[in-house]
Amino acid sequence: MERRLPLHDFHARTAAQMIKGGGDYIFPSQYTGATEEHLNTRANAGMQDLSSMGEIDLKGPGAERLLHRLLVNEIKDLAPGQMRYSTVCNEQGGIVDDVTVYKFNDEHFMLVTSSGPRKQTVKWFQEQAVGSAAYVTDISAAVALPVVQGPRSRDVLKATVADPAALDALKFFRFTRTTIGDTDVILSRSGYTGELGFELYTPAEEAAGVWDAVLKAGRDFGLLPYGVLTMQSLRIEKGYPLYGPDITLLHTPYHLGLERFIKFEKRDFIGREALLRLQERGIDTRWVGLVVDAELPLKPGDRLYAVQDVAVFKDEIDNGPDAGSAEDRLTRSAQAVGAVTSSARGHSVGKVLALGHVGIGHAYTGARLAAVIGGRVRAVTVSALPFFDPGNARLKA
Repeated sequence: MERRLPLHDFHARTAAQMIKGGGDYIFPSQYTGATEEHLNTRANAGMQDLSSMGEIDLKGPGAERLLHRLLVNEIKDLAPGQMRYSTVCNEQGGIVDDVTVYKFNDEHFMLVTSSGPRKQTVKWFQEQAVGSAAYVTDISAAVALPVVQGPRSRDVLKATVADPAALDALKFFRFTRTTIGDTDVILSRSGYTGELGFELYTPAEEAAGVWDAVLKAGRDFGLLPYGVLTMQSLRIEKGYPLYGPDITLLHTPYHLGLERFIKFEKRDFIGREALLRLQERGIDTRWVGLVVDAELPLKPGDRLYAVQDVAVFKDEIDNGPDAGSAEDRLTRSAQAVGAVTSSARGHSVGKVLALGHVGIGHAYTGARLAAVIGGRVRAVTVSALPFFDPGNARLKA
């Protein structure tokens, strides 16, 4: 199955390559080049089409109670105009999705889902809403989502929106309504890059006009569109997980290091008992950052081994470009201690980076691991997250 974004025609005309990604959408992988797009977003401003994200409209007198039961984070203290991140778990504590909640008023919320599990998440909320006095409506097809990220993103949008002064007062994880031309949009200060950034929830039928207006206004501020490859390298540098490669139903918030978003003061959310048992028992794997001693990124699924499992005595390669040189190999007793979930070159830090789930005995910062790729051992070191701007100074702007 192939699905197209509302701005597909623009991407098809201008992108260097199109690829299939989360939710079976066709995405632009890059426009001018992934390295340039990454560095430009860190230095100036970049714009991406994230219309593959799902949007769920929740209304009714039972909307807040429903969210209170389905999210592990607290939402009853949310004020109108405020957003909050949370995971959604099943009874076993497995993550159904990681989401962001927007509060309009006590009886009206919007839930933003990940791209890949959007339909799964919509179905989960609809099933759980039965008898709850809450109406759950999937509005994803009606909403486009251009995002503007980078240190000059506020300048770009102040030159675009009807009420630029509102941007100066907009705090992180807050949102407001504004207009671009004749189009009403919901503008939130948020993003997936670790930079000052904004997301524009736009009527899908008017997305092209908004996209063009922002691109035009952004020329004076170095704005360039960026594709999936840059999104990956930006979010990997910041250690942001992605549902699908990094998060699945087999993982709990504890495995991803997201336990700070679990509010056990709540007595009745789905997955609470399972998560309490896991808190007491402990986890066997943890999702960690990895620095790779290689020129190219690793691949999702590449296995990781303890360094002592690399054989000391090596065989000679018989043929191919490396014929005559020693071939790295593992000992016969070697067993994988983890696997890579995401990897990219971190253009801002000048290193090849990866993320992966690693056995708890090897998940400490500084642990030395190895990946064997094409007959060559690649040294891998467990690193603290995030790799870039650990104090989040750029995010806070």
